[in-house]
Amino acid sequence: MTGGIELCVAELGDVTRPTVVLVHGYPDSKEVWSEVAGRLAERFHVVLYDVRGHGGSTAPVPLRGGFTLEKLTDDFLAVADAVSPDRPVHLVGHDWGSVQSWEFVTVARTEGRIASFTSMSGPSLDHMGHWIRRRTARPTPRAVGQLLGQGAKSWYIYLLHTPVLPELAWRGPLGRRWPGILRRLEKVHGSGYPTTSLPRDAAHGAWLYRDNVRARMRGPRTDAHAHAPVQLITPTGDAYLSERLYDDLEQWVPRLTRRTLPAKHWIPRTRPDQLASWIGDFVTAQEGGSAAAEAAVRASGRYADRFGGQLVLVTGAAGGIGRATALAFAEAGARIVAVDLDAEGAAKTAELARLLGAPEAWGEVADVGDGAAMEKLAEKVATGYGVVDVLVNNAGIGLSGAFLDTTAEDWKKVLDVNLWGVIHGCRLFGAQMAARGQGGHIVNTASAAAYQPSRALPAYSTSKAAVLMLSECLRAELAGQGIGVSAICPGFINTGITTTARFTGVSPAEEQRRRRKASRLYGLRDYPPEKVADAVLRAVVRDEAVVPVTPEARGARLLSHIAPRTRRALARVEPPL
Repeated sequence: MTGGIELCVAELGDVTRPTVVLVHGYPDSKEVWSEVAGRLAERFHVVLYDVRGHGGSTAPVPLRGGFTLEKLTDDFLAVADAVSPDRPVHLVGHDWGSVQSWEFVTVARTEGRIASFTSMSGPSLDHMGHWIRRRTARPTPRAVGQLLGQGAKSWYIYLLHTPVLPELAWRGPLGRRWPGILRRLEKVHGSGYPTTSLPRDAAHGAWLYRDNVRARMRGPRTDAHAHAPVQLITPTGDAYLSERLYDDLEQWVPRLTRRTLPAKHWIPRTRPDQLASWIGDFVTAQEGGSAAAEAAVRASGRYADRFGGQLVLVTGAAGGIGRATALAFAEAGARIVAVDLDAEGAAKTAELARLLGAPEAWGEVADVGDGAAMEKLAEKVATGYGVVDVLVNNAGIGLSGAFLDTTAEDWKKVLDVNLWGVIHGCRLFGAQMAARGQGGHIVNTASAAAYQPSRALPAYSTSKAAVLMLSECLRAELAGQGIGVSAICPGFINTGITTTARFTGVSPAEEQRRRRKASRLYGLRDYPPEKVADAVLRAVVRDEAVVPVTPEARGARLLSHIAPRTRRALARVEPPL
């Protein structure tokens, strides 16, 4: 009890382990955290409590003035002292739970009681007040645009300041329809949430806004500096908060780790696996724990905020584009599964990935064209490493030669790897992503040959065109489940594919000569696979559908749209081999 308020507190996990306190937002109760809390309880002592006036906690009387940040801080300290009297706690807040937690982590009286803070979808009111003041003081077009953008997203705050109407709405039709609204707009599902106390909780919680927002916007604190490490998790699809609100955060937070997540506002319900992983790694790193957790938190490569700790599987990863892609994800702090028929090459990629920053990396051997082998791989990965967050179907082989010189066996070999390898990967790992229900991304390596025909590449071009169309179809099918699909279409890339490519209709000696000639030409072009890897990561971050890589790939793509006759004429040109 604090100040006459009885707080409803729940505890999970081993009380001897570090304590993680989860604070819910508006109009939720502690049950919003149930999915995340269950996962964290395997590693930590987890505490959830209903904010005053919500769930099982009692409400202040009168309501006006009973929800100030100062009183919410009293509640937090009472909980922390009760559940972890001798050790600081790790604080996690979502929405208004994050807003009030920013107060906790920036006021002097809590110093030493908070070991770390993970914030999501809820800024400090003080930081926001200064953010607004800076932009109104210098109203550049960009600043005005940012102010107007956040102003539009804050429409609900204006409504919550109106007297009586919010309470009537929540206790009436809005309260009844809210679960359906969350399902439709946020894709929030699950039993036990929202709870039956929602109408009362939401009516009480309106005073969170009325007691605090205008006061802090008028006079934001100038000493609101965090005295503990902070992890900021920003959902990029948040309908209520602009990412730009956090642009100036480094001046308030000396020890800041940024994460971004392609999701909407209610990520404790829609992305519990990723949140539990990031929170767990952050807490463990602050406690001086495992090297893997330290690596996940401290990854500083490009896109580290997006991929840190995520599980990325890349096929054809023993060299070329596959290895470069695996290493690019490793630099961004991802966990890597490098798959290839070349066991030594896959193991080497995994070793390099760990050296470059991957918290964990494994080399796995599989023939992507073998359905049974891929099923075993998918089961092993899911059981041993988890559900893949990003799948890169990259394995491929080259085949050149006239159609009439290409045997049925030649067709089978190229389609088994280039097409069936992609089908098996999408089917097996895509099904795991869909079953988890927390989104993901699939990248399929096609080629500029997918849309630029060539008399010398009928089998190869056919396989890549099929991959491109499969990717487009999958993108349409999986969009509603939060799973993105991208097709990467490189042009001439300087990789080892030319040294292993097969040439039909010629003698073995001529085949070797053509391989050497092709390798020299690709070497003269000298477009590195690392640039394709950059395009892969960018495609995932931006959720791009079709990504031509290299000028010739972009040019061929343009020709396919505006000058198809020219494209067909180019197809008749005999390659200089």
